Amino acid sequence: MPIASIDPTSGKTWQTFEALSDGALDEKLARASRVFAPWSRAPLAQRTAVLARAAEIFDAEATALGRLAAEEMGKLLVAGKQEAEKCATGCRYYVEHAEEFLRPEVVVDAEGERGEVHFDPIGPLLAIMPWNFPYWQVVRVASPALAAGNVVLLKHASSVPRCALALEDVFRRAGAPEGVFQTLLVGADRVEGIVADGRVAAVSLTGSEDAGRRVAAVAGKHLKKIVLELGGSDPFLVLASADVARAAATAVKARVVNNGQSCIAAKRFIAVDAVYEEFARRFADGMAALKLGDPLDAATELGPLSSLGQRDTLADQVARSVAAGARVLTGGHALERPGAFYTPTVLADIPPGSPAHDEELFGPVASLFRARDTETALAIANGSRFGLGASVWTRDRDEATRCARALETGSVFINDMVASDARFPFGGVKASGHGRELGRFGMRELVNVKTVRAFGL
Repeated sequence: MPIASIDPTSGKTWQTFEALSDGALDEKLARASRVFAPWSRAPLAQRTAVLARAAEIFDAEATALGRLAAEEMGKLLVAGKQEAEKCATGCRYYVEHAEEFLRPEVVVDAEGERGEVHFDPIGPLLAIMPWNFPYWQVVRVASPALAAGNVVLLKHASSVPRCALALEDVFRRAGAPEGVFQTLLVGADRVEGIVADGRVAAVSLTGSEDAGRRVAAVAGKHLKKIVLELGGSDPFLVLASADVARAAATAVKARVVNNGQSCIAAKRFIAVDAVYEEFARRFADGMAALKLGDPLDAATELGPLSSLGQRDTLADQVARSVAAGARVLTGGHALERPGAFYTPTVLADIPPGSPAHDEELFGPVASLFRARDTETALAIANGSRFGLGASVWTRDRDEATRCARALETGSVFINDMVASDARFPFGGVKASGHGRELGRFGMRELVNVKTVRAFGL
């Protein structure tokens, strides 16, 4: 079945691609296997020079890459440009820090004997990546992996084939030897076979909870390391001492970032009694005021969802939540116009067991909860199977510290929305996955942490 690039704003098919044949896929895997040894043995400066040149390309071509993302998955043009520029920043981060992160660590025991811990590349890495951040999701895995001496096989979401090929082109023009970074245009039905292939050393997957379970099962069967960044239903806690006006304005941005399609977008908004009414009013008004439209239009604040299927899934989740008793404060329906548009929506009085209470809503729909006090808010926040990020709004330092310690998430942001940053480890707990990307920890996730001890020398 052909792989198609379809515009979610207009429904236009930009281009179709034939999936790789078995023979062509085998050759790409063989090429990755062959190039691993020379690439892993190349001087670090040679590997990081590729990342430095890739950063220059991302910066120089940010607008064109942003337009491509808008055409394939509906991202606002300005957001796509910023994403490409963030890729440049991520590449440069590992250019600057790879030597430090990969330097052997010296350990001296009680008898004065010296040992070292080395961080060695392990082989071809399969990166299974989603459509929502078609560049940054890939680069934050690929840049530390390439610097460490691994090679990368990208299985991107089938809805963004042109973005996937553009990434391969960036690294090729940046000087990566043939086979060091390859895009695999294949459907999801081929993934398990690639994971099982003996030439693939490890896997990094960002995607749905279901995809993570399936791929992890295959990786586990074949004893391969895997990093999983899965779904999220991030809580956004507004406590009694919060700056409510600022919290509400940020809440709107946090819910509709990337048209509401981000694992770390705030999704469950929890306000304590003291500020609930004011926050609910400001938040619903802010969501209702958003300007929907063409992602290429600079005035647009909210574009379409990535596909009609994604829109219909969201509409079904909202309808079932309302049928269960949830109350619509604003929005609550798809737009009757061409494209995969859904109105910015706030739901309140949400009953347990409904989709808006228990599931990840991937689109501009917010779930609003009322809490008696801070402890109740924390209980609601932790009462989810997900644990990716959390945002806490308070002007009480002790309360902020208590919340940061209590929240069962991979990151906590105080008085700001959650975001990824190349300098800090990123990932989740519980059903949001395991392992970390970015920072020092991200570089060391997919390497061989090797102990070296020598006696009598």
